[in-house]
Amino acid sequence: MKNTFLSVMLAFLFAGCSKDLKPVDYSAINPNNFPQNYKDVQAMVNACYYPLRGAWWDGINSTSERGLMMIEDAQTGILYGFFGQQQAATTMNYTPNTDGITYFYDGFHSKISMMTSYINIINTAQIEITDAERQQAIAEIRCARGLLCYDLFDLYGPLVIAPLSALQNPLQAQPLARLSNDSMVSFIETDLQAAVSGLPKPPEAEYGRFSSGLARMLLIRLYLHEKEWNKVSAQCDTIMNNNYYKLDPDYVGMWSLNGAKNSPEVIWAIPCDYAGTSENQWQMMTLPANYPGYPGWGTIQSTWWFYNTFKPNDVRKTMLITSYNGTDGVTYDKNNPGLNLNYGPLPLKIDPDSHRTTPYTTVDIIEYRYADVLLSKAEAIANINGAPNQEAMDLVNKIRERAGLQDNKLSDYSTLPDFIDMLLTERSHEFWCENGGYRADLIRYGKLVQRVTMIAGSQYAQDYKTLFPFSRQNIIEGKGKFIQNPGYN
Repeated sequence: MKNTFLSVMLAFLFAGCSKDLKPVDYSAINPNNFPQNYKDVQAMVNACYYPLRGAWWDGINSTSERGLMMIEDAQTGILYGFFGQQQAATTMNYTPNTDGITYFYDGFHSKISMMTSYINIINTAQIEITDAERQQAIAEIRCARGLLCYDLFDLYGPLVIAPLSALQNPLQAQPLARLSNDSMVSFIETDLQAAVSGLPKPPEAEYGRFSSGLARMLLIRLYLHEKEWNKVSAQCDTIMNNNYYKLDPDYVGMWSLNGAKNSPEVIWAIPCDYAGTSENQWQMMTLPANYPGYPGWGTIQSTWWFYNTFKPNDVRKTMLITSYNGTDGVTYDKNNPGLNLNYGPLPLKIDPDSHRTTPYTTVDIIEYRYADVLLSKAEAIANINGAPNQEAMDLVNKIRERAGLQDNKLSDYSTLPDFIDMLLTERSHEFWCENGGYRADLIRYGKLVQRVTMIAGSQYAQDYKTLFPFSRQNIIEGKGKFIQNPGYN
């Protein structure tokens, strides 16, 4: 249950805060005396969830400018950044000196090495723990490592992956080169395949924790990235045939206060609370200071272009706020936007939770849903065959029907380019402001740079910038072995 997982996280965060307990530094574990029992193992596993949560300071899925979703969606026309790193993303105006863009690698790459060390420690620990408990703990960490590696690989390309031998002998460690693309993909794939085998099935997984369904969904995203269409199709078939998930009839309701944990569609969501154990601060980011109820900072907008791509009766645009009556007595809309609707609607997506008394909300952060499986299967079918068929269109129409739209006709999208353009639009309408994956969808078909150029009119938009730069510090410390992405030297 949601509260159970949050309480475990709280216990991990604040263990040692009483005068009778000494705090544990989980970044410097001595395997000679830790872990001593299954509780210690669980603390190590929870530490691997920690960087994947929502948190402005140190959570990669922060619903802010320091999280994947805002920065990635800000490059696609779903969002428009008008200052800070979100503006850098929108205009592709970034260099190795742009801290808000290099931040994801700089801030989270070390967690991969932490997870590698924890896998080894748990695997070799001589403690009272069942084989099943040990295997699940390792599977959860491998899923966390695979997820984090995929997220960073998607942004920067191949990473430096320190082998266990280097981590065990840090004083002898030498600068390491980035993996090749094939080696990077194999590393992630191996982790996620192991996670599929070791994680509980979706009905048996605790809400908020990883399941074999999530591991398969991540494999789908990896295979889409690499255009391994047959592998995409096979993973989709397994998920669909298992019947663990189904489309939620209430699209908007999935982002209500308790929507995610009650939805049959959610594959993985990050539980959030008012205390900020895991933070969802999206209302604070999107709502302006003069918004009624509990306002925010208005740090991001959508675009009117994106809003106009929806059909009038598409329920998925419900929480794109096109007008509001401000606390200053003024009605703001497209014709009178002020500074809060001048680029586009407010991309609220989630319940405003207007009675909250903190900047945070209890609306959970939905990362992956079953709808992604259906659209991925449709894309795989079309690419395998070289053209869409009725099966592929039927899968798309399942999504459209839930949105209150009429079915598309195969005859109107009979060629692969036409079908893919339609599918990409459906993806943007379905997954806006969720996990930021639409950026990768556009890159997959060579459409990101033209989208940035169209939306932002930016002179900085160039093909090489589909990969983010690494900070100069990484290059310097790499001593010739760590090679910068092309175009940034």
